[in-house]
Amino acid sequence: MAPRVGLTAERLTAVGAELADEVGFDQVTVSELARRFDVKVASLYSHVRNSHDLKTRIALLALEELADRAADALAGRAGKDALVALANVYRDYAREHPGRYAAAQYRLDPETAMAGAGVRHSRMTRALLRGYDLDEPDQTHAVRLLGSVFHGYVSIEMGGGFDHSAPDTQETWSRVLDALDVLLRTWPSAP
Repeated sequence: MAPRVGLTAERLTAVGAELADEVGFDQVTVSELARRFDVKVASLYSHVRNSHDLKTRIALLALEELADRAADALAGRAGKDALVALANVYRDYAREHPGRYAAAQYRLDPETAMAGAGVRHSRMTRALLRGYDLDEPDQTHAVRLLGSVFHGYVSIEMGGGFDHSAPDTQETWSRVLDALDVLLRTWPSAP
């Protein structure tokens, strides 16, 4: 069967990412995408293998978009300024693109992960941490800490977990970043 005119893997991925933002990443399927294009599901299989392939493509797109934003935000910054810029990229992206942000957490096979923009995220985070003078394995621990705090805070905030109490979440976010900066500057030595 010849591919349908106008349908490409890239276009399906982009529309799939938009769909994820509208209905949630977990709801994205080849069938739902076919409904969006008003085509039969079979016409999409010459472009994407299945829903897992579609979700992988959306995850790679989201990681690339996040990496591009992070690179722009980090340019010329160091120390706490870089830390805040990187943290805000993740938080802002999650607010603007909740489905894509969820896609960025999608488990990729090791080969796909190594070929994707996740490696850029790690490099940028490690570059940011050079301003805190951390050696290995502390640098790896700090990368994991930052990822956990950014993702944890954003996930709770996006899920409405902070909606019912004061102070404002922006104030708390600023305090969290202040605390991370202090921790990174005074990182404890290994026992």
